[in-house]
Amino acid sequence: MEMFMQSVTENYPVFLTFFGSVIAILFAVLMAKKVMKFSEGTEKMKHIADAVRKGANAYLKRQYTIVAIFFGGMFIVLGVMALLDLLTPFVPFAFLTGGFFSGLSGFVGMKIATASNARTANACREGLNKGLRVAFSAGSVMGFTVVGLGLLDISLWFILLKFVFKLEVAEITSAMLTFGMGASSMALFARVGGGIFTKAADVGADLVGKVEAGIPEDDPRNPAVIADNVGDNVGDVAGMGADLYESYVGSVISAMALGVAAYTDNINTVFLPMILAAAGVICSILGSFFVRTGEKTEQKLLLKALRKGTNSSAILLALVAIPIVWFVAGKENFNLYFSIISGLLAGVLIGFFTEYFTSDTYKPTKNLAKKSETGTATIIIGGVGLGMMSTALPIVIIAACVIASFAFAGGFSNASNGLYGVAIAAVGMLSTLGITLATDAYGPVADNAGGIAQMAGLEDEVRERTDALDSLGNTTAATGKGFAIGSAALTALALIASYKDQIEKVLAQAGNGEVMDISIMNPTVLVGLFIGGCLPFVFAALTMNSVGRAAESVVVEVRRQFKEIKGIMTGEEEADYASCVDLCTKSSLKEMILPTITAVVVPIVTGIVLGYNGVIGMLAGATVTGFLMAIFMSNSGGAWDNAKKYIESGEFGGKGSSNHKAAVVGDTVGDPFKDTSGPSINILIKLLSMVSIVFAGLVVNYHIL
Repeated sequence: MEMFMQSVTENYPVFLTFFGSVIAILFAVLMAKKVMKFSEGTEKMKHIADAVRKGANAYLKRQYTIVAIFFGGMFIVLGVMALLDLLTPFVPFAFLTGGFFSGLSGFVGMKIATASNARTANACREGLNKGLRVAFSAGSVMGFTVVGLGLLDISLWFILLKFVFKLEVAEITSAMLTFGMGASSMALFARVGGGIFTKAADVGADLVGKVEAGIPEDDPRNPAVIADNVGDNVGDVAGMGADLYESYVGSVISAMALGVAAYTDNINTVFLPMILAAAGVICSILGSFFVRTGEKTEQKLLLKALRKGTNSSAILLALVAIPIVWFVAGKENFNLYFSIISGLLAGVLIGFFTEYFTSDTYKPTKNLAKKSETGTATIIIGGVGLGMMSTALPIVIIAACVIASFAFAGGFSNASNGLYGVAIAAVGMLSTLGITLATDAYGPVADNAGGIAQMAGLEDEVRERTDALDSLGNTTAATGKGFAIGSAALTALALIASYKDQIEKVLAQAGNGEVMDISIMNPTVLVGLFIGGCLPFVFAALTMNSVGRAAESVVVEVRRQFKEIKGIMTGEEEADYASCVDLCTKSSLKEMILPTITAVVVPIVTGIVLGYNGVIGMLAGATVTGFLMAIFMSNSGGAWDNAKKYIESGEFGGKGSSNHKAAVVGDTVGDPFKDTSGPSINILIKLLSMVSIVFAGLVVNYHIL
């Protein structure tokens, strides 16, 4: 008993992390109860909200059925590998829990989003600030559910493996890395499937409804309007929740794993990322109370309201991290504090520059809107150019963050310490994810609220308020994606280092005299670089084409209904909304399989053919081009969307003008950029590393070259 209590005392940070997860989940429950106290409004509003809820629930039920088959198959594969002593026996179960909690994060977010959309629209009838508070509270449920479940998964696994199975810390972190693979796999299914659904519906609704028929956005006469609103929830909420759960957990466990390798004499470096994440929960909760606005719908004022919350949380964490690093990592390792600040600052800067390139309060998006005066082609060319140019500053920021965090951790004298510094910088960037994700997740709620206001025929001032919240949501969503992509780059670098450590361990156990040669002059590394560099392009092509095919079926169906149901345009007959929801569901579930399977199979095949050196090259190539592609696509799409909204506010001819029609086409092109392909790529670059780590033993024993 005395030894047990001593072990508990030595490992106290794990229990603090567990309590941090409980606090996050309790806060999410309180926010959910707060939201549910508001009224859904009129009977028509309730009817529309109920249709959206049913569609979202039906989609997720069918998606999770397909995903369960994949996870069952992978569990068997990993189980066989464990029996062959290529993995520890905990790996198959860790894989399942990672996928389960990732999916649960998205599911909870979707449930609260579909419960709060009508409530937000109704709150906007009373005032803008009230509408913002309802939508933001709903987003907070998503944000704190993600961080709460992430810390719960991490802390419970550590407690189980340490106190029940008596494993050493190195064995624990090695096993825990694999539930990151489960989380990444689930996130990719959710992001790709949900992204295809939402953008197929959105493209179909816009091209036929707004461009061809000339009816407003979210007009109840449009057969795809309910599918569009369902898509906001299954893609931008459920998909995003699973995505950022994976980013959050991946950053923490990769830092823990590198802490073991870098600081063999200081086990507390393993606990540091856990404690930082738990402290981030408290800072995010405190920051959320600063989010308030007046009744003016100006974007600058709304952005300022949300910035108060996120910036307050970041400043609080920067202050709290001082004693945490001092007492947990030790004063001799206090320089790690500056690595954390490097990540935190990089996240803030990436968020700001993403906002600069995508918000219609700044010149880039205003200039993009102006290009609509010369037609569709010029606004598309301008959006592509804007997205490409927007990659330069994030690359500089990430490069500076990597060098700074590496140097502060002592990397130029000890590379392992430096790589730990990079990993802890990623944790710093995502430590206040609770509030960052809340500002992101509120956007789809506001978007749905605007649709319900339009379909229910609410007052013009209500739609004006929901449009203001929706436009802000586009910017915060782009900022959230920038955060996720930036952290993905840092986490991917840390995971590559973890892969290298894993390979070296397996080689040492094999004792066959093989050593790693990751020189650029090694042809297998060079070939791996080309394969990895190409992979994000192929993945983006697969997902873009999937959206295109799914959207084609929706366009055909909407045109059919406009032609055959004569009373739709006069409002005498109701459109068949269910057929469009069903089309999007079937198409997205079918189309999501190939991109996800590709992400899992390619690193295994590359490893078997080129060996572990080739895999290192593949991971490096995919990280570089994947980061650039993700930033480019997300920012182009966000700018096109807000350029359209800028015109709809009355600029350059306003709604219904030729400029507006050109901007709608630009926005339609940008839809799969920002909501399907772009955000999915940041999951791809981490999943490749996770799969490579899990199958390291197989590759070492059975590679060809």
